[in-house]
Amino acid sequence: MSAAHPSSDADLSVLARIADALERLAPPRPENPDFGAADAFVWRPSPAGLAPVPKVNRVELVLLKGIDRARDILLDNTVRFARGLPANNALLWGARGMGKSSLVKAAHAAVNADRPAGQAALKLVEIHREDIDTLPVLMEMVRGAPFRFVVFCDDLSFDGDDTSYKSLKAVLEGGIEGRPENVLFYATSNRRHLLPRDMMENERSTAINPGEAVEEKVSLSDRFGLWLGFHKCSQDEFLAMVDGYAEHFGLRVEDKDAMHHDALEWSITRASRSGRTAWQFIQDLAGRLEQRLG
Repeated sequence: MSAAHPSSDADLSVLARIADALERLAPPRPENPDFGAADAFVWRPSPAGLAPVPKVNRVELVLLKGIDRARDILLDNTVRFARGLPANNALLWGARGMGKSSLVKAAHAAVNADRPAGQAALKLVEIHREDIDTLPVLMEMVRGAPFRFVVFCDDLSFDGDDTSYKSLKAVLEGGIEGRPENVLFYATSNRRHLLPRDMMENERSTAINPGEAVEEKVSLSDRFGLWLGFHKCSQDEFLAMVDGYAEHFGLRVEDKDAMHHDALEWSITRASRSGRTAWQFIQDLAGRLEQRLG
């Protein structure tokens, strides 16, 4: 006699419970974002979604001093992209505190402020460094949306055995789908090649083919069509930043030379002349003058 194949109610109940358990374990489907809720968003990978940012923490473009060439190039690139014309991914690299992330946010605001009638607002989406490996999910969410997006990652770099850079490479150019036509990627970093020198040297010394090992890592930077370098500013540029902030906010400065002396002393105590240092000095100065900024 052949064995029977049970298909009792008990068996069906077990299968139903398994199916329910698997459904609960599955990640929730991302909700369709309301892109009209804001012009800026922060990417949240779990659960996948875009959190609107009603008011972006930014400074005005006119207040960014000493970076005129980088400002003009990035602004032109962003304007072209917003108009539906070809544009490049951009890597803003170099000295800390010189306005790399401020420039990205200021350019986004300037493009939207000056956009012609009928042109949709450009959307800015910030993705955190630790979430880079979820970029493909974000790309799928914005692909085909009736807006154009600048996806922005601040302080991007990779260390040790981190392989999430491969997700970024695929999104920028190398994937079978490629970067969506309505997406541009801007990143800031202290490193031009996004990797520390000792990591690259280690790859070279231990690989069977050292050239190919390093090329795999360096080729990530090559996927950014624009490399914009930011370097430490001169004393005159630093004082121009201080003057620009003081004038913009209408600070009641009676002795400009004394302000310059204090500003230089402030920069010496921090061993840094940069836009960030100038802004920190202005905040201190405004507090001493009992004036509000903004």
